[in-house]
Amino acid sequence: MTLNTIAYQLADSIDLKAFKASFPVEVFYEEPDEIFYEMPDQRLIYIFKYGVVCFLNYDEIKIAEFIRLIEPFCRNLIDNKLSEVLQIETGASENKFGYNKVELQQGKTNVLRIVMLNVSQSVALDYYSDQTNKLLLETHKHTQQLEQKGKLGISGKNLTKFIGKTLNLKNKIAENLYVFDSPDVTWEDEYLYKVDMGVKNTFDLQVRFKNVEEGLVIVKENLELFKDILQHRKSTALEWIIIILILVEVINLAVEKIFTK
Repeated sequence: MTLNTIAYQLADSIDLKAFKASFPVEVFYEEPDEIFYEMPDQRLIYIFKYGVVCFLNYDEIKIAEFIRLIEPFCRNLIDNKLSEVLQIETGASENKFGYNKVELQQGKTNVLRIVMLNVSQSVALDYYSDQTNKLLLETHKHTQQLEQKGKLGISGKNLTKFIGKTLNLKNKIAENLYVFDSPDVTWEDEYLYKVDMGVKNTFDLQVRFKNVEEGLVIVKENLELFKDILQHRKSTALEWIIIILILVEVINLAVEKIFTK
């Protein structure tokens, strides 16, 4: 049997608790950061706190209907939704993992859930990679200014905002993505473990995750340098203010002496 799965990055995050309360369907599997539903007609939905929804065996019309249903529970909707597609062939003679298709011996719900988990993490990594690249481009712009003009063209307030944006993205990745850790159920089932690792390798999840982390480290190191430069600039300005105040005081004393004679 051939099944199609597609994951969308809809928003920065989804309020799972509120959505579950409004969606009267029995939950097949649930964790604080994810909810998995088994729907009629062999359809599956996987929803993640980090803003991703994954569909299996859904057509475009049903997908659009569900997205409209869940959008009110999303925070910071994304205009250009990222997506990841994977075709699943079940009942194969052996497991095979290709770029856009996997062949599996088993098509049980738990097996399909593991595949959908990895597809969802792949699209989330695309999103975080895009955010990291934007930070790198902005950082590069400031380093170019430093090279060409010998000074930074960013204020202390804007630098603080930039640092906050970087730390916020880093925290999101640390909290939401666990590509290095296989789900607990895979440690109890050898077949599930093989499927999990096979799909992870197909999407190069660990390599891509490491690239995002390294990109954020580069941004952080540059921001530390920028912060030191701005602090030095403030210290220099403060020193000049003190010198000017002392000079003014000296002039005042000199003037007073001249006019009191």
